[in-house]
Amino acid sequence: MTEQATTTDELAFIRPYGEQEKQILTAEAVEFLTELVTHFTPQRNKLLAARIQQQQDIDNGTLPDFISETASIRDADWKIRGIPADLQDRRVEITGPVERKMVINALNANVKVFMADFEDSLAPDWNKVIDGQN
Repeated sequence: MTEQATTTDELAFIRPYGEQEKQILTAEAVEFLTELVTHFTPQRNKLLAARIQQQQDIDNGTLPDFISETASIRDADWKIRGIPADLQDRRVEITGPVERKMVINALNANVKVFMADFEDSLAPDWNKVIDGQN
């Protein structure tokens, strides 16, 4: 596997792009990712800039508050329809990395729920993210 960038007009993969990646990152998948990047990057950049500004405001003594657009939700007299059956018993569940051994153990365990953790347990690591898709 050689170290080279795989690029499209809007998206670049700077890690090695081997056979396993080709199975997951098909032309259609890369096209979809490119559309997501193109569509959401401007808003993402604005949100990141706003986050920096908000942190500066907090550092200068301004306390966070609720946004005015959510006042109707906070002030309303509303109730939920009920708790779905699959959420009523969450006493025993397993959260773990998307590694084959963990998934097999979780599926064989006497638990109600298994949550695949694509975040903290991955560190994040490119190979683990690709492996987790298989």
